[in-house]
Amino acid sequence: PERPRPGVPFVPLSESHCRSRMLGTQLSSRLAGGQRISTTGNTSRALSLEVTCKVPTRREQLAKRHKRVRNTVEGTPERPRLAVFRSNNHMYAQVIDDVSQSTLVMTSTLSKDIKSGLNGVTNNTEAAAAVGKAVAELCKEKKIEKVCFDRGGFQYHGRVKALADAAREGGLSF
Repeated sequence: PERPRPGVPFVPLSESHCRSRMLGTQLSSRLAGGQRISTTGNTSRALSLEVTCKVPTRREQLAKRHKRVRNTVEGTPERPRLAVFRSNNHMYAQVIDDVSQSTLVMTSTLSKDIKSGLNGVTNNTEAAAAVGKAVAELCKEKKIEKVCFDRGGFQYHGRVKALADAAREGGLSF
């Protein structure tokens, strides 16, 4: 429980207080877990409320989405996982066997053969398509025809979709 600060009256509020006419609003229905209401000032006058909650960062939201995707997508020796990572400047693709925990094929826009054909621009859909085509060729060399696609928590749109379409055109099925 919170303790009152010296010189400042503290009134602990319950749900019934939040619904009272004195506050003029029904905050209790809008409060999520982890939020709290604190009052300041004299309680006979209008109360000032402070509602705080933790907002997750974009990286935390991405990790949450990726975890949700990974609950359904698993790479096996017969059908490994094609994992995609997209940064602001580059695209990365790996074909992973989750059973043996090994990477079978890996390529990115940092590879010399891909980077040389892109004229220095590595963060667009053409670069992603080049990575998709390259990963499909490397999979053919290793006799991998079927994969399951792991979008890595990223929206299936733009660069991620371009990589997937190019990998399909290159001969991978997923």
